[in-house]
Amino acid sequence: MSDQRKLAAQFDQLAALMEITGANAFRVNAAKRVSRVLQEFEGNLRELAESPGGLEAMDGIGKGSAERIREWCKTGRLAERDRIAADVPDGLIGLLDISGLGPKTVGRLWREADVTDRATLRGAINDGRLASLPRMGAKTIANISDSLDFAEKAAERTPLGAALPLAERLCTELADVPGTDRIVWAGSLRRGCETIGDIDLLAISTDPASLVRAFTEQPGVTKVLAAGDTKASVRLDDRIQIDLRIVPDHGFGAAWLYFTGSKEHNVELRHRAQQRTLRLNEYGLFEDDGEQTPPQDRGVPPLAAECETDIYTALELPWRPPELRESRDDICDQPPELITIDCIRRDLHTHTTASDGHLSIRKMADEAIRRGYDALAITDHSRSSVQANGLDVERLIAHIEAIREIDAALPNLTLLAGSEVDIHADGSLDYDDEILALLDIVVASPHVALKQSPDAATARLVRAASHPLVHIIGHPTGRMIGRRPGLEPDMHAVCEAAAEHSTALEINANPKRLDLRDRHVRLALESDALISINTDAHQAAHFDFLQYGVLTGRRGGLTAETCINAWSLERLQAWLAR
Repeated sequence: MSDQRKLAAQFDQLAALMEITGANAFRVNAAKRVSRVLQEFEGNLRELAESPGGLEAMDGIGKGSAERIREWCKTGRLAERDRIAADVPDGLIGLLDISGLGPKTVGRLWREADVTDRATLRGAINDGRLASLPRMGAKTIANISDSLDFAEKAAERTPLGAALPLAERLCTELADVPGTDRIVWAGSLRRGCETIGDIDLLAISTDPASLVRAFTEQPGVTKVLAAGDTKASVRLDDRIQIDLRIVPDHGFGAAWLYFTGSKEHNVELRHRAQQRTLRLNEYGLFEDDGEQTPPQDRGVPPLAAECETDIYTALELPWRPPELRESRDDICDQPPELITIDCIRRDLHTHTTASDGHLSIRKMADEAIRRGYDALAITDHSRSSVQANGLDVERLIAHIEAIREIDAALPNLTLLAGSEVDIHADGSLDYDDEILALLDIVVASPHVALKQSPDAATARLVRAASHPLVHIIGHPTGRMIGRRPGLEPDMHAVCEAAAEHSTALEINANPKRLDLRDRHVRLALESDALISINTDAHQAAHFDFLQYGVLTGRRGGLTAETCINAWSLERLQAWLAR
């Protein structure tokens, strides 16, 4: 793990510990902000710490935080975190993952009921200690017990690739309920985050009771958490919580904006409103008349509420795509025209039965034609990927001939003969140059030695990106979401090498990978490096992964101009032949 990721985790723990022990909210938020900044930072943290004023120049890093970072770089410890942790049981932080248990409640349970971890929480529920606490009624305790059960079963967040199809299915089915005029998803799913906590649905309905009933009675619901007039919550298959809110059509835009988030983006918008003597909430944008009672409760009409764009316009801001509503995004900047699925003309990383794919060359080509692509790269594995039936030189040459033969018979599709070539630990490639020169396209990817030090990983990827016969660096870090972190190179250096040698960096759209990460896409664009979005398809259904890669690209600010999959075929072929 890189220095900045290790230290970000330390600041996360510091913030949690401070909240549990009742520290000042300003200090807690400062620690959280530093953690977010470190998560986004790509580069050599120690070098930056040694540079006078280097840390302080970063947005979100104050003088005190900079001193703590330098302290950690020198000693490997965060003294303030260690000091608080020494007085707090280790298991308390884990309780914050349980729905309904905020830091103040966790701190109270610790001090008043001797709760120190999940096991003692269960014990306090069973032996009546929680029931003896003031303001801890039977319903509250039952909800805590249920949330504890759920947390123990759902240890991981839901991947984007599982959450998005589920939300799409629910919206399609619930849209058919009589009275439902509109239903969409919001939250981190709408922002295209790689993993999702809960799924938030937002609807307009003239018959809310029927919609709530259909929502709570759908197949797979294992528990109904709430079923009110305008809000319902369920757990589906004991693995994910889904919240439905029904809002009036005249306030839909304000609600969609609010429930999409992020929290930091909403805070910035509210601050912008306050600067203009306005008041923004989930019901709309109002004139601030100084009254304490919310304006919507007094029948005050909003200045803007029906559409998101109306609210941004009233705040004198450009409308922002949901993917660009994170803390790192400046609300005042004019967002670029982001890439869309319709911009993508081809896939440049796919596999057939020649290695570990499920379809023949011709069937993969037929699927590409069905999807309206103008080109398809067949890039089966190279010889070192023995587990994936990688091709030795003799098999590769025969494979190239087979691709060219089928290409000649296809008037509406250009087949590119390629290979996904292993990048060895030292940065060398799995085929000699004279073999690589036979290929139309070379996707060089790391598959082994994924626990290298950051320095070794950087040298490895820079060497591959600098190779004159490499066109694309495939899934550059080799990470698998929730399973392995992969390489942690200095992505500044990798992006600069890719830009210098006109090598594209891949967003692997497989939802288990999404590698490049969104923050790496931003770095690549800042370095003027090219991006390629590919599905790494091994069967026809895998081409549908494209949407996840596009979402990741959009979160990084990617436009069609910088994505080689969106170029004209003539421009792509000229680039390949460079």
